[in-house]
Amino acid sequence: MNEIYDVLRALVDPICIIFILLVISFFAVLRSSRKKNGALLLLLAIVLLYGFSIGPVPNYLSRKLEKDYIQNPVSSKKPLDVVVVLSGGIYEIQALSETFPAPETSARLLAAIRVFKSSNARYLVCSGKGDRNISEAALMARMAEDLGVAKEKIRLDEKSENTYQHAVEFDKMFADKNIRIGLVTGAYHMKRSEIEFRKYFKNVTTLPSNYLYSSPSGTVALRYIPQSGRLFDNTLVLKEFVGRLWYSIKSGV
Repeated sequence: MNEIYDVLRALVDPICIIFILLVISFFAVLRSSRKKNGALLLLLAIVLLYGFSIGPVPNYLSRKLEKDYIQNPVSSKKPLDVVVVLSGGIYEIQALSETFPAPETSARLLAAIRVFKSSNARYLVCSGKGDRNISEAALMARMAEDLGVAKEKIRLDEKSENTYQHAVEFDKMFADKNIRIGLVTGAYHMKRSEIEFRKYFKNVTTLPSNYLYSSPSGTVALRYIPQSGRLFDNTLVLKEFVGRLWYSIKSGV
């Protein structure tokens, strides 16, 4: 019974409903019109939507991005001098006059604080500008203080808006290029971040806060039912592939 309940819940996901409507539309076009080109385009849309909305596709693609950090995990208890956490977004609710961390930012910050405390690092650097009434760095710093990190141990980079700038602004903070750095961000974003930070510093330890990839679980049927969460994961994955390509082109110029 639990499996039936899980399948029914999956079927009411908005993406699943849209997918079903597209399939119905496809067969309606075939029955009512001879415009095969329109039917082919609709079929292509169905295939793409389905592929990007089921579990196996984002899992395969995210593993491509994260495999180095899955196959070769690094201890989070290594001695470090500085831990730097890269922001993952914030959002504001004007009615509450308050700004909140995006789930990705929360995951990264919690991982960074854990590493900071276990590694006896001198500083925790919060990095990210943002476009709200408070910077992403300042919001993370405030949360870090609430979670027990001393204010004098926290440094802010409130200027950087992307991965390239994170590394540039961090480089300006520390003259010693041999310091031991713990770099905290999502695993899917880590390779690009690592490349940028290693342009300035020799000792960079990569410490992924979270992973998009997950070992398959649940029934096979559930894995192949379109879900909006999987579509979101694929959006992150595809954006990161574009980011890597763009940064490699820039580096080659």
